[in-house]
Amino acid sequence: MANNHRHFKVFKPYGMLSQFVYNQNTRKNKRLLTELGAFPEGTMSIGRLDEDSEGLLLLTTCGKTSAAVRSKEIEKEYYVQVDGLITPAAIAALQQGVEISIQGSSYTTLAAQVYIPKKVPQFPERAKKVRDDRHGPSSWVSITITEGKFRQVRKMTAAVGFPTLRLVRVRIGNERLEGLPSEGVQEVENFNVATL
Repeated sequence: MANNHRHFKVFKPYGMLSQFVYNQNTRKNKRLLTELGAFPEGTMSIGRLDEDSEGLLLLTTCGKTSAAVRSKEIEKEYYVQVDGLITPAAIAALQQGVEISIQGSSYTTLAAQVYIPKKVPQFPERAKKVRDDRHGPSSWVSITITEGKFRQVRKMTAAVGFPTLRLVRVRIGNERLEGLPSEGVQEVENFNVATL
C-alpha cells in the first residue's frame, strides 16, 4: 500500500451513519462521520456499521486497503447483548452457521467463533438507553465472523431466538476498540493489512 495514504480508527457511536455524505435516500437529520473531525480528502469507511450499531470502524484513503480489510481473510469481532440468557444450543448453532435472509433469499452463514465473555464489557452509556432487566434478563456473547452481510449478526442472533439489543464491534483483525472513547478518533501509523 502506498505510504502517503492515511488510516484511522474511530469509535462510531449509536445513531451515526458510517458515511461522510448523505445519499438521496437518507433523511437530512442523520449524524455523519464528518462530526468526528476533519479527515483528509478521499477518506472512506472500510465496511459499515448500521446506524444502531456501535464500535470500531476503520477509515482509509486507500481503496486497496479497504478491499483487503473487507475480505474473508480478516476477522471481525462483535460483543452482542441479546434478549434473554443465551443457551449452549444457541451458541452451538451460531458456531456452525445459521440460515438467515439476505435480500429475500435464504443464506447460511459461515462457521463463526462464539462464546460467552467471562466479564461483562463496560461500554459507554448509549444515547438511547438499552431496556433494563425489569423487562427480563439479557446476556452478552462474543461473535467473530469473516463475512459482512447486511445486518448479519443481528439476523444470526434472531435466527436462534435471541434478538440483539446492543451490538458493539470490538475488533477488526488485530485492531481493537479498547482504549477509544465513544466518538474517539485515532490515526493508525504504519497500517499494514498483512499484520491484521
